[in-house]
Amino acid sequence: MEVGVWLLEQIAPLLESMAPFMPGEFFPYFFTMEMLQRALLAAIMITVVAGVLGSFLLIRNMALIGDGIAHVAFGGVAVGLVMSAAVPLVYAILFAVLASVIIDELRCRGILNGDTAIAIIMTGSLAAGLVLLRLEKVCVVGICIGTDNPMGITPVVEAYLYGNLLLIDELSLNIITFVAVSATVALLLMYQGLLASAVDPIAARVQGIPVRAISLAFSIITAVVVVSMVKIIGALLVTAILVSPAATAQQIGKSFRTSMLWTQVFGFLSVFLGIYLSAELGTGSGSMIALIAALVFATVTVSKLTYKALVLSKDNVN
Repeated sequence: MEVGVWLLEQIAPLLESMAPFMPGEFFPYFFTMEMLQRALLAAIMITVVAGVLGSFLLIRNMALIGDGIAHVAFGGVAVGLVMSAAVPLVYAILFAVLASVIIDELRCRGILNGDTAIAIIMTGSLAAGLVLLRLEKVCVVGICIGTDNPMGITPVVEAYLYGNLLLIDELSLNIITFVAVSATVALLLMYQGLLASAVDPIAARVQGIPVRAISLAFSIITAVVVVSMVKIIGALLVTAILVSPAATAQQIGKSFRTSMLWTQVFGFLSVFLGIYLSAELGTGSGSMIALIAALVFATVTVSKLTYKALVLSKDNVN
């Protein structure tokens, strides 16, 4: 599964040709250095799939699930780090998929509403991960938890919490690219079913649309995509790129399709500005991307409200 490396080889010449036109002292290196090219490509792939997924999350009133799954993913990462796993994200994917299925079951069976289930699992998983990282090994009835050398909140752990583009190695790039492409294709194939079941699930069932299967598949796709985002934006900031651009697009989009297109625009704006400013100012990439996404939302929303106020005031005068 060398799809990420292969794709980077194809676009590397294009990135290098763009470098002289990029502003800043350090930002152009993202277009010339292989390590930073990997980070840039991974960010592009995540932005595309996050825009599509985020648009569907909002119309299905599931904006919080991305944040919840990201916290669960951190718990899986913590387990992987404690067990010295070569790829901690494998544990994160297993934990995230299991949590997404549980949340979907609790919601569909009416045991808990979606937000309540997300809140319980989110806080529990994050707390378990933080405890596990600081817990010395304890064995009871042959079952051991913890580690002989608790690592605590190390720079590696912080990178999973807040995001770090420098963590994107070839294996991570391959995983992110494969997940992004597969998830985007799957979401587009389920487009009509997702839209119909979100607008009117009862009518969708009458029409023969497998609403339950679509809901479960959507939850699993969300879990896998969120885990692939953790290295870039961080477990605590995933909602920024998953929800903020989609929410901004809804302020100006006239339909779901146009909103989805605007989501891509605002997503890329947030990611590229975030990477540029973090490179030039020496701040964390994940936190800067999240901040820019929030500022873009605020700017668009205030501009829309101001425009409406001015137009309405003129209409009232006339």
